[in-house]
Amino acid sequence: MKQFRKNPNVRKARKGIIGKIFGVHRADAFAVLIAIIAILGTTAFAENGPLLPRIRVARNGHGFETEHGKPFVPFGVSYYRPGQGWAPQLWKKFDAEATRKDFARMKSLGVNCVRVFLSYSSFMAESNEVSPEGLAKFDQFLQIAEEAGIYVHPTGPDLWEGTPDWVKGDRIADERLLVAVENFWRQFAARYRNRKVIFSYDLLNEPMVGWDTPPMREKWNRWLEQKYRTTNAVAAAWGLTNGDVTFGSIPIPPQQDCADCARLLDFQNFRESIADEWTQRQVAAIKSVAPDTLVTIGLIQWSVPSVLPASWVYSGFRPERQARYLDYLTIHFYPLANGHYDYMDDDEARNLAYLDSVIHQVAGLGKPAVIGEFGWYGGGKLTYGKHPFITEEQQAQWCRKVVESTAGLACGWLNWGFYDQPEANDVSQFTGLLTADGKIKAWGREFQKLAKHNENRRLHSPRSAARPVLDWNLCVTSAAERIKFAEANLKAWKAAH
Repeated sequence: MKQFRKNPNVRKARKGIIGKIFGVHRADAFAVLIAIIAILGTTAFAENGPLLPRIRVARNGHGFETEHGKPFVPFGVSYYRPGQGWAPQLWKKFDAEATRKDFARMKSLGVNCVRVFLSYSSFMAESNEVSPEGLAKFDQFLQIAEEAGIYVHPTGPDLWEGTPDWVKGDRIADERLLVAVENFWRQFAARYRNRKVIFSYDLLNEPMVGWDTPPMREKWNRWLEQKYRTTNAVAAAWGLTNGDVTFGSIPIPPQQDCADCARLLDFQNFRESIADEWTQRQVAAIKSVAPDTLVTIGLIQWSVPSVLPASWVYSGFRPERQARYLDYLTIHFYPLANGHYDYMDDDEARNLAYLDSVIHQVAGLGKPAVIGEFGWYGGGKLTYGKHPFITEEQQAQWCRKVVESTAGLACGWLNWGFYDQPEANDVSQFTGLLTADGKIKAWGREFQKLAKHNENRRLHSPRSAARPVLDWNLCVTSAAERIKFAEANLKAWKAAH
């Protein structure tokens, strides 16, 4: 859920402290340091708890299995708990004993995978060093999870616990910040390279390529020059009648619809290229030290333009392009086809049709697809807006339909939240399996049944009904085209159901 929603200069290698100790140059010393971190991360906890088998993509490319070939369906939650504030101060207020009790409770409900957010403030307060204090807490977290027999799905550093000064800026397009996060992953993934309790890494929660920032303006002009070579070619492609086009000063398009507009479509394609580089470099950093660990990204549903609040809200992380770098695809989904979902009958069909369009775009790329966030509220009345009281049973019914309607297309599901979170300022107030005081909800009981049903199950792709083709280029530039697609998709969905 959205919260508060290339090359560096090459310096001459010098011997540092590590180099002096081992008699190697700085570049080699870094490799030695990575190796030491990996050994420590491997051996420090090998004797604690049951050793879970590593999870890999299934041999047939559809779904997951253990390293021994046993089917595995990730079925779990994003973890935070009441009393940690909002956004949750998960690591600053880390309570090992409370976490241990939560994991025992989650295990009893069938949870086999827990997604947890890392934060810059606790894990990388400085741009060049991973915090020993944060690592020590994560060590404890992994030990607790391993003892419970639950896999951990860490999500890359984010801003939940505050924004260090060095992180301020464009986190997707700024070269300085990208180099820093590459460094984070090399250190972090090396430390835990042999901890099989880690299901996979999620690079970042719901990343979105920015629009008009200094790094984007610079890279936009560079991209145009590489594509068109001459300003005359740019003018011709965009239908410009004057020759006032100069590389280095071509402005970014305004945030407005422009159907069949070559300029806006170019910019959306450019944004996709920025997302590609961001993903490729982080995956490469992880795989350089932990080649067997799976990597994905928790894509916001606006990565598929079948529904968008506006064309400029398209994330730029196009699943078809991202699939080249990731071991599997992850998409988040909430029922927002017609604004805030309040469980009206007509809205349910529209949202299930919307879900169908999103999961088909993600699941048809030759790699497993997971719905890495889903859910909606139930068991209370939200403290914002004029939304009705919704029962626990209504929540359970909707969430069950999300799982059942996508089974086989999706190969895993992670609910948004284990507990209801009264401190939240969004639907997280009532999205949990448990109430804030720990009572199991109707959705918690339904979740337990679904978990049992999917345990050790090898999922198969269902037969696909006829549906309209999503014209990506039109839908990332035109609200009218998105509406046209949504109506055709709803009609096809109703005909199939």
